[in-house]
Amino acid sequence: MNKVLNLAKIEGKLALRSIDGVLFGIGMPLGVLLLITMIAGNKQAGNASYTFLDSSFSSLLAVGICATAFMGIPLTICDYRDKKILKHFFVTPASPGHLIATQVVVAMVTAIISAGLVALVSVVFLGYRMRGSWGLLIASYFLVMIAMYSLGLLIASVCKNMKIANLVCSLVYFPMLFLSGAVIPFEIFPEGMQKVASVLPLTQGVQLLKSVSLNQPVGNPQFVLILLGVITVAGFGLAAKLFRWE
Repeated sequence: MNKVLNLAKIEGKLALRSIDGVLFGIGMPLGVLLLITMIAGNKQAGNASYTFLDSSFSSLLAVGICATAFMGIPLTICDYRDKKILKHFFVTPASPGHLIATQVVVAMVTAIISAGLVALVSVVFLGYRMRGSWGLLIASYFLVMIAMYSLGLLIASVCKNMKIANLVCSLVYFPMLFLSGAVIPFEIFPEGMQKVASVLPLTQGVQLLKSVSLNQPVGNPQFVLILLGVITVAGFGLAAKLFRWE
């Protein structure tokens, strides 16, 4: 555990040097939150009984998860594989597994900071009041996080090099980010686009977060719980089976 924490301190400092992670994982959700609030915060979200601020709060919690799961973890691990860093860890007291665990820890901290800032600004400065349970929201948040991280590790396992990883991560990240409802309110999508977007795992995760925060069924929460559980088990299982150190 101490090895992971020591590595996490180093990896955290390296992560801070990358402006992309801070900008897209932490800065963007706050910017989108303020923009939505200024434009339509108190307006009714489509035919729903809640406002765009109510909808956006729970949705934007997932932005940090999306950024770290599909651009942070897989790209960093693939880069370390390309540079033989994972292989070199075999001759050090810290194993390659410690390095991978460190990447997950750093990603989790980044996502939690993002979600915490969104919650702080929403509650303290924008007057947001959640209808549901904070405890259930936090539990749902970590379930979504674990499921998405399992997919991120699966991507890291199957991509042979950084070129492939960059392509796959971009093809996964941007549709997840913009079609899941995490950034753009899902309620304003045309019906056909909503059906297509519903196929994305993160869309189901966002729907779960909305359902909990609004204290009302949004989609099918029971189905989402089962789906995220299956994704988590399958993602980590396949990632462990297919992972290559070099």
